[in-house]
Amino acid sequence: MFDKLDDLVRRFEEIMNELAEPGVTDNQQRFRALMKEQSDLTPLVDAYKEYKKCKQDVEDSLLMLDEESDEDMREMLKEELSSSKKRIEELEQELKILLLPKDPNDDKNVIVEIRAGAGGDEAALFAAEIYRMYVHFAESKRWRVETMEVEEIGIGGMKSVTFMISGQGAYSVMKYESGVHRVQRVPETESGGRIHTSTITVAVMPEAEEVDVQIDEKDIRIDVMRASGNGGQCVNTTDSAVRLTHYPTGIVIYSQTEKSQLQNKEKAFALLRAKLYDIECQKAHDAEAEARRSQIGTGDRSEKIRTYNFPQGRVTDHRINLTLYKLDKIMNGDIQEIIDGCIAADQAAKLAKMNE
Repeated sequence: MFDKLDDLVRRFEEIMNELAEPGVTDNQQRFRALMKEQSDLTPLVDAYKEYKKCKQDVEDSLLMLDEESDEDMREMLKEELSSSKKRIEELEQELKILLLPKDPNDDKNVIVEIRAGAGGDEAALFAAEIYRMYVHFAESKRWRVETMEVEEIGIGGMKSVTFMISGQGAYSVMKYESGVHRVQRVPETESGGRIHTSTITVAVMPEAEEVDVQIDEKDIRIDVMRASGNGGQCVNTTDSAVRLTHYPTGIVIYSQTEKSQLQNKEKAFALLRAKLYDIECQKAHDAEAEARRSQIGTGDRSEKIRTYNFPQGRVTDHRINLTLYKLDKIMNGDIQEIIDGCIAADQAAKLAKMNE
């Protein structure tokens, strides 16, 4: 581990020297790549420097203890020694986590697709509530949310909704939300007061750039039409809606949320790229089934990951056996504690696999 850390420190110093050279900004692509690599390495280099300082502090304290006869000074040195040793253990664990292979998609924006499952209108109502939960969560992190596709029902529910969350590291956080979410409650339409169980599915896909996915124009059919449903001025009176059909996969994308046909076309292509890229990512995960099993709920879309029980006011994440009795706060976007638990469990599983 320490040989690798030394190599990374040397690489960090090379980057810093290159960034200090005059004319480094002349090649913007190279400059951006260097800045990103510097940003990725900084936490690791800082932790390793602190680790080496603590190791030196331990050696110094031991030497001084051998030479010191004053009891008060010896007690102070022992306290410093104990503190440094404890910090060394913490930093060793931190360094192991920082050295874990990073998901190449972690820094990307995400496209989230929520679909009502079992439960009819109640599932559609819950889908709309989960959508609002994610919007509130994204806003708390100062991320931007942009709706791409939505199919609403008349009572305020959503059969499906697709939206993009733009923000640094959005995928690294949101990827743990992929799977089946279950709700247990008494629907407003239920006269007998019986608790019903409904489900929705959440798919989280990294945004794909054009360089990530090549789409052959011959594989695409583009249709334009007037938007349907609720619309503002111009939305329902011009041919602004766009439907893309991708022949090889059968994927159909319908975009009508913008007034401009061009904007709807851009959104449709962005969603298509994300879906095609996600298919390739799923294939890669399937090819590495064992590695996929070691991850915490970042792959299997059919996995039931969470239950929202309204009568008891609790939310349970089944992957990490975490139950929280603050359903109201969670439905209002306070999901960071759950995500932190998933990240910690994921890291622990990967560390255990590394140590096998």
